[in-house]
Amino acid sequence: MEQQITFDEALIKRYDVAGPRYTSYPTAVQFHTGLDAAAYRQVLATRDSNRPLSLYFHLPFCDTVCFYCACNKVVTKRREKAAPYLQRVHHEMQLVAAQLAGSRRVEQLHWGGGTPTFISHDEMRELMRVTRSLFDLADDTQGEYGIEIDPREIKPDTLAVLREIGFNRLSMGVQDFDPRVQKAVNRLQSEAETFGALNEARRLGFRSISMDLIYGLPFQSVASFMTTLDKVLAVQPDRLSVFNYAHLPELFKPQRRINATDLPAPQVKLDILQMTIARLTDAGYVYIGMDHFARPDDELAIAQREGKLYRNFQGYSTHAECDLLGFGITSISSVNDCFAQNLKELDDYYPRIDANELPIFRGIVLDADDRLRRDIIIQLSCHFELVFTTMETRHNITFTDYFSRELQDLQQMQIDGLLQLQPGHLQVLPAGRLLIRNICMVFDKYLRDKTRQRFSKVI
Repeated sequence: MEQQITFDEALIKRYDVAGPRYTSYPTAVQFHTGLDAAAYRQVLATRDSNRPLSLYFHLPFCDTVCFYCACNKVVTKRREKAAPYLQRVHHEMQLVAAQLAGSRRVEQLHWGGGTPTFISHDEMRELMRVTRSLFDLADDTQGEYGIEIDPREIKPDTLAVLREIGFNRLSMGVQDFDPRVQKAVNRLQSEAETFGALNEARRLGFRSISMDLIYGLPFQSVASFMTTLDKVLAVQPDRLSVFNYAHLPELFKPQRRINATDLPAPQVKLDILQMTIARLTDAGYVYIGMDHFARPDDELAIAQREGKLYRNFQGYSTHAECDLLGFGITSISSVNDCFAQNLKELDDYYPRIDANELPIFRGIVLDADDRLRRDIIIQLSCHFELVFTTMETRHNITFTDYFSRELQDLQQMQIDGLLQLQPGHLQVLPAGRLLIRNICMVFDKYLRDKTRQRFSKVI
């Protein structure tokens, strides 16, 4: 697959509107309370017995709050608060396993947060022990087992413990090394502890290491961000995520402690993005899509070239065939054609688990139109092209009839050079790759229906 990317500032400014990141379709704003625990139990009992599993664990605790963060988290200095939470997560796994039809073969597992390394080493070992007692985890050569780490939150032997219990991939937040930026967002993290963690992970045999950067934070400039980026590139992580900071203090309380007048101007953010893309491209990284870059030999880049890349709640994935089971507060599961989300607050989650009930509070069952549009959005966001006959065969439609309005709406994007429409085929052009969310949005029925929703800007 041709993987060139073109930065067209005029086009980016014209198309820089708010839109979903499409880690699911329909997006979570369409979930409703009509799908409850009883409905989800039925889904689990009737799942395809041959499909492998992906497991996600939400570990919400953080020692300190990063002011930019929009994640569901519990900020506390009290490490003992993890124990009662983990007891409920263990119990939730037992409840789900008791309902689960078919194979319990796990090919993918991820701990996210929050800060997963907030919990003690013994708690890490016990969580994985219980997981293995209930599910059949693929061996180290076949399974993808990842964890998000905060380099400030690891002890000298933490990474060795994580490798011992089965993790073989990790991602770490960097955001920015500039001390002024770090102070403004309350994340003081040295280069020594960051690169020390990376080097130790490589020594221990972690097979893929990802780093996260954020542009648009207070006091950032093109020069300062390039200094951080150059330091990161010098250690050659396998993957890089470069996220746009969305300042939404009315939605996320910690962001109210960021002074809006300290944020870089929109033009500076664009200049940072343009230079970042140029540096990463020159360094040999491939643009995967939606802020993600990878080395050409990384599994994500290989999967994209081979047409096997997928997208789910963890972002880009190489395991399209898996059902996803989420555990812990706010986690989302995807089984059959159903999305189901757990309760978001500890005070709601604990009593539900204690009553031996699944902690589902909302979700959605996809209809035929949802499945079709999900398929299209995944194809576009992962592979930057769409073959109409493939959709027709999978979904028993005539593409040009079903999507006549959408094809008309795409005409302006074709004129603008974002994509090329040919008989039976849509190809995203290099100038359209940064704006793939905009192209996907054309096929989003719920956006067309103007359902009330709030998203970040696409750039």
